[in-house]
Amino acid sequence: MRKKIAVLGTGAIGSSVASELTRAGQDVCLIDQWAAHVDAMKSNGLHIQMVEGDLKIKVRAVHLSEVCTLKQKFDVVFLTCKSPDSIWLAEFIKPYLAPGGVLVSLQNSLNDEWLAPVIGYERDVAAVVELAAELWEPGIVKRHTSPTGTWFALGELHGRVTPRVQELASILGAAGKVEVKTNIWGGKWSKLTLNCMSQAVSGALRISDWEISQSVPLMDVAVALGRECLQVGIALGYQIEPIIGLTAEEMLGASDDVLRRALLRLYSHIGQKSINSFLQDLMKGRPTEVHHMNGLVARKGRDAGVPTPLNEKITAMIAEIEAGRLGFGPENLGRLESLLPERRATAGQ
Repeated sequence: MRKKIAVLGTGAIGSSVASELTRAGQDVCLIDQWAAHVDAMKSNGLHIQMVEGDLKIKVRAVHLSEVCTLKQKFDVVFLTCKSPDSIWLAEFIKPYLAPGGVLVSLQNSLNDEWLAPVIGYERDVAAVVELAAELWEPGIVKRHTSPTGTWFALGELHGRVTPRVQELASILGAAGKVEVKTNIWGGKWSKLTLNCMSQAVSGALRISDWEISQSVPLMDVAVALGRECLQVGIALGYQIEPIIGLTAEEMLGASDDVLRRALLRLYSHIGQKSINSFLQDLMKGRPTEVHHMNGLVARKGRDAGVPTPLNEKITAMIAEIEAGRLGFGPENLGRLESLLPERRATAGQ
């Protein structure tokens, strides 16, 4: 049966997903708080720019203020906003979710931890997303990973494979490859680790993820950040899950080599020209998700008794940039390199 679907928070990721679901014939409503973007979608539809060829498609878009006029409830809500907006948007959309409806968090970080108490544990399905895109102008998205190169994992919070998660995987399959995971929490921690390794480094230096891969010192910083994240995850009982095409054997042991390999695999998927979400946010003058990524790892590290000095310091650095007390660009290279104890010791000799 055709589902009534909402994509809530139609930034670069939400717009990319919504356009493909619409093209597949689903009944999709795009909801966003950026008025100019909604108006552009209403007037001209969505323009998704891809290497394989542009997609121009008419979509049904509404402002947040217009949702109360919709005489329908949604069977599926794909939440694609930034992490700081998760709770209030979940509260906002809750009355419009059908009695048997489900919310799927297509977001980074561990949003399901704070979404489930709002929307209901039994109505929350978790996901891991690998889709790189940018949104700079209303109605126009630059998508770096095509549908054939995009990857999602879906999983019930309790870990069982259910008919509904299989149906959701079939629906989302229009936007990319989908795997159903029994260890979705492990998958989310694996993705959190990758994000913590590169997002803040890229943002602080105003460079692409690909440029990080071309620098031995920066890869050392990225791996050290990821090592802390893995140590916290293991201490908390997460079973690290292979993602983005890595096999269980490749993830075995969670060594520095594994972290490097996983990060390079991610970079190869998103391409050399992709600008990650932290850098996009800083360039737009708005807050990043650092407190829901590196900052979250630091907080959970304190709970688990695992030191996370690098993640704590890079969280503070990004917060200083957001506050305007520190610039972002190559001038921060020395600050980043000094995060590594062995480099500090060498510099002091």
